[in-house]
Amino acid sequence: MGEWKRHRILMVSDFFYPNFGGVENHIYYLSQCLLKLGHKVVVMTHAYNNRSGVRYMTGGLKVYYVPWKPFLMQNTFPTFYGTLPIVRTILIREKISLVHGHQAFSTLCHEALMHARTMGYKVVFTDHSLYGFADAGSIHMNKVLQFTLAEVSQAICVSHTSKENTVLRSGLPPEKVFVIPNAVDTAMFKPAPERLSSHEIVIVVISRLVYRKGADLLVEVIPEVCRLYPNVRFIVGGDGPKRVRLEEMREKHSLQDRVEMLGAVQHSQVRSVLITGHIFLNSSLTEAFCIAILEAASCGLLTVSTRVGGVPEV
Repeated sequence: MGEWKRHRILMVSDFFYPNFGGVENHIYYLSQCLLKLGHKVVVMTHAYNNRSGVRYMTGGLKVYYVPWKPFLMQNTFPTFYGTLPIVRTILIREKISLVHGHQAFSTLCHEALMHARTMGYKVVFTDHSLYGFADAGSIHMNKVLQFTLAEVSQAICVSHTSKENTVLRSGLPPEKVFVIPNAVDTAMFKPAPERLSSHEIVIVVISRLVYRKGADLLVEVIPEVCRLYPNVRFIVGGDGPKRVRLEEMREKHSLQDRVEMLGAVQHSQVRSVLITGHIFLNSSLTEAFCIAILEAASCGLLTVSTRVGGVPEV
């Protein structure tokens, strides 16, 4: 074994703080752990509202909020070569030795990987999601994946299901793809000191209220469960386009006192919401891993989930 090498790593994704979600948390915590190991880490993402330019986070994590506006689902407009000057500048200025792209649906990630490979850098890609093969969006995405991952050094997936999916979609040789399950900081997610009363059962849902996360299933399930079990109460944390449907369901069935809508929950507040409940419900239609289930289990909740993607492995 030669001398242990300190890397200078550039993390690239369209998804980062102040946006909330699994990918955002993953990049942040991975960066913090790499910094603790003595590596240099820089994050590149697009500008969020008035957050533009260079910011510093905990532990000296440097973040470039590149001044591009997102055009769809927090993604920047795909330009292929429009990003080359800024990517090249950051790679040279920060003396980067390794580029790590996150999430197949991030255009910024694809472009940075492509430019970095062109310039001869080592690149790693982490896929956080499962995608199909039949709908128009997935077909185009898979073509892009084959193109940008053709020269990738290694790829990481978050579950074995996710690995099979990525290998099929991108045409990568399976020996280049590694499975590293997501982790949770158990110091942050501790169970409640006292046991909750069992007079009523509280079911907690924390997720983005979008189609993929099964928000429409919740609209159907919640009134039925409330009808069958008068001692059940729901707490729903999260925001998204499907929030309106949940609000309408609450009005229609007069469940205002039994379904509490919290809106967007900051990650630092997630534990305090989780420990108020007995059961954590995840209704995702597709999921590569689902960190939320780990967080809930770490807080001592029973978890109920749809059997999709990597969830059975969790």
